[in-house]
Amino acid sequence: MKFNECLKHQRELYGCTQKQMAELIGIAPRSYQRYESGEREPNIDTLIQIADFFSITLDALVGRDLT
Repeated sequence: MKFNECLKHQRELYGCTQKQMAELIGIAPRSYQRYESGEREPNIDTLIQIADFFSITLDALVGRDLT
């Protein structure tokens, strides 16, 4: 799974909208939408913040399979 797919999946599991997610991590809603659409990728600090928010590893967030 690609990062944008993992991000959307996690957000949907959490049960919030893109706008709510953007507010929770302190970014503009359009920036968050671009992450989910695959147009942009967040910087490392934002990736860490998102992973911490969902209580998952960075590997899980970016779709890295460690098996």
